[in-house]
Amino acid sequence: MSSEYEVPEGYYYTREHEWVKIEKNKARVGITDYAQRKLREIIFVELPNVGQKIGKNETLATIESVKASADVYSPVTGKVVEVNSKLIDNPELVNEDPYGEGWIALIELVEPITYEDFMDSDEYVKYLEDLEEAKAEE
Repeated sequence: MSSEYEVPEGYYYTREHEWVKIEKNKARVGITDYAQRKLREIIFVELPNVGQKIGKNETLATIESVKASADVYSPVTGKVVEVNSKLIDNPELVNEDPYGEGWIALIELVEPITYEDFMDSDEYVKYLEDLEEAKAEE
């Protein structure tokens, strides 16, 4: 199964194109390669506040690009313990390295992750293929 988008293994994905990387009792969150390509040139990232409590599916951050503004939803419930402050001066890191330097927030989990809520890399690739196919048929 191949995709024109980068979809690394070891991450979990949402239908809204966020990714989650579990690190012990914390979840690092960002947006996928697919999402950053759809937004194109990212010019601003409004980060959450450290210490902020966040519920699953609540707005975690807002990303502005030359094309659009998009909310990033928290895929988990917890407390923001770290934000990627590099994005304040370098929002383009989300475009350049969405799974590395372009991460958005680290959230300390208050409840265990329910993996059924996420797709693994193979499932996400299939989801993207289905999206592209549906667009092609429109």
